[in-house]
Amino acid sequence: MVDELVLLLHALLMRHRALSIENSQLMEQLRLLVCERATLLRQVRPPSCPVPFPETFDGESSRLPEFIVQTASYMLVNENRFCNDAMKVAFLISLLIGEAEEWVVPYIEMDSPILGDYRAFLDEMKQCFGWDDDEEDDDEDEEDDY
Repeated sequence: MVDELVLLLHALLMRHRALSIENSQLMEQLRLLVCERATLLRQVRPPSCPVPFPETFDGESSRLPEFIVQTASYMLVNENRFCNDAMKVAFLISLLIGEAEEWVVPYIEMDSPILGDYRAFLDEMKQCFGWDDDEEDDDEDEEDDY
């Protein structure tokens, strides 16, 4: 009985040693793979957005067309982030400063339906910050494409 236990213990120790060696080899392979992955990641650059992040809008009427084009272009290139009108309006609001920011506060306070309607929000901005009707007709086609 004791001899059998000694033999079993010896077999167990041998198996333990073999598993320890295999474990060490696997750990070394893992370390090499992690190092190789880090090297490869340093070589790969994330794709850059072809459209720069839009500038803020302070309510200056002459800058409104530029602001709308910048934001529409940015949202078009990043359409997966702006999947509905509420997201688009929220993005525009995040870029408003000064007089333009003050203008939007009442809409937010009363939880206006316009906050969920991108087209209506743009129309309100155009009306408030003075978009000429001639310019509106020219640029309307560009916005409809978006």
